[in-house]
Amino acid sequence: MQAFLDNLMLIFERFSWVSVVDILLVALIFYIVLGWLQGTRGMAILRGVLLVVMILGLLTNLLELPAFSWLWSTILPALLLAIPVIFAPELRQALERVGRLGAQPSTHRALAGQVVHATVEAISSMSEARIGALIVFERTTSLGDYIQTGVLLDALASPELIIQIFYPNTPLHDGALIVGRGRLQAAACVLPLSSATELPLAEGVRRLGLRHRAAIGITEITDALAVVVSEETGTISVARDGYLIWDLKPEQVQKLLLAGLSSSPIRAWFRAWRLGAWWRPTPTSSRDESS
Repeated sequence: MQAFLDNLMLIFERFSWVSVVDILLVALIFYIVLGWLQGTRGMAILRGVLLVVMILGLLTNLLELPAFSWLWSTILPALLLAIPVIFAPELRQALERVGRLGAQPSTHRALAGQVVHATVEAISSMSEARIGALIVFERTTSLGDYIQTGVLLDALASPELIIQIFYPNTPLHDGALIVGRGRLQAAACVLPLSSATELPLAEGVRRLGLRHRAAIGITEITDALAVVVSEETGTISVARDGYLIWDLKPEQVQKLLLAGLSSSPIRAWFRAWRLGAWWRPTPTSSRDESS
């Protein structure tokens, strides 16, 4: 214990403004990493790893345990090598986000305005009529693999066409409509469901249906935007980066889509922040989302 206190005093004696900068940089890195892991399975794993490391570190520093200290110093390098394997999905997603910074979206500003206007008009009508829908907007990450799973359209966006696609019992109503480069690329597309075990649920919402899980799933692995209309309640939601914003009005959806489709990821982030619509879940709905 005395050796630990002596080492602590030695650290404080060497403390300077360079140390402050050093600590702030390390804190910033931890903040970014925790922000990336928030809401994922990796967060629970990280908590467990940190708890074990803290307990073992205290045991080896406060008590004279030579055999245990040797075992801990031997295992630690293996644990550090295992971290990339344990957090492989989260690290891949983080690197993809960094690589997309500064990239330009695939939709031109003028085309983005046209397709967003048609989409908002369509989802407004479908929300009132309780028609379920899932519309995914391609940005910088190609959705070609998912387009191939559906029926190719390559059509101009119009409210009438979008409503007709999702009208109940029509051949294309089941699945996702993918929009890219200002056009309706394909309908009835199959999307990956979210792999998260814990999903953000609004107050009163008991579970998520396939449309919402698919919207979260496609935005977990790409930078796409997804708009969902609930068949049960008519609630409109927007998903991005694995998060879902609940119970939005059509004009709010229009602002979010324009912010995301007509600018680079960095500008989109700041525009969405200025609009007061950051992409973390904001539980406002009290109705059951089961579609």
